[in-house]
Amino acid sequence: MRDLSAGPGRVLVFVYGVFAVAATGRSLVQLGADADRAPVAYSLSLLAAVIYLVATTCLLLGGPRAWRFAVVACSVELAGVVLVGVLSYVVTDWFPDKTVWSHFGQGYGFLPLVLPFFGLAWLRATRPASHPTDG
Repeated sequence: MRDLSAGPGRVLVFVYGVFAVAATGRSLVQLGADADRAPVAYSLSLLAAVIYLVATTCLLLGGPRAWRFAVVACSVELAGVVLVGVLSYVVTDWFPDKTVWSHFGQGYGFLPLVLPFFGLAWLRATRPASHPTDG
């Protein structure tokens, strides 16, 4: 198994780290200052921040267990950005302000939409070797 934070993994760690900080800061400010304006959107933005933090941590830690958690984090991230992206166009009242995943991450140059694809591709390339069980 390749080190998750080596090579292209370093770029992913950096980008996920930046998104973790940015999404956490923005969602906490939005929730703290004006939670009743868009509670669903701001709460989903905080969820995105947690997922980015988990992905960053797993990529840094490495190992089979961290790899599995990173796959789950990136998969949930992909589902989240697609679901929130669709909802932000369909249920516009829930998303009066931009959040990290609204409009498929438009406010962040659509990077939230492509990031999980890069993350999952890297995780596929660094997949731990399977160990057949005896018995």
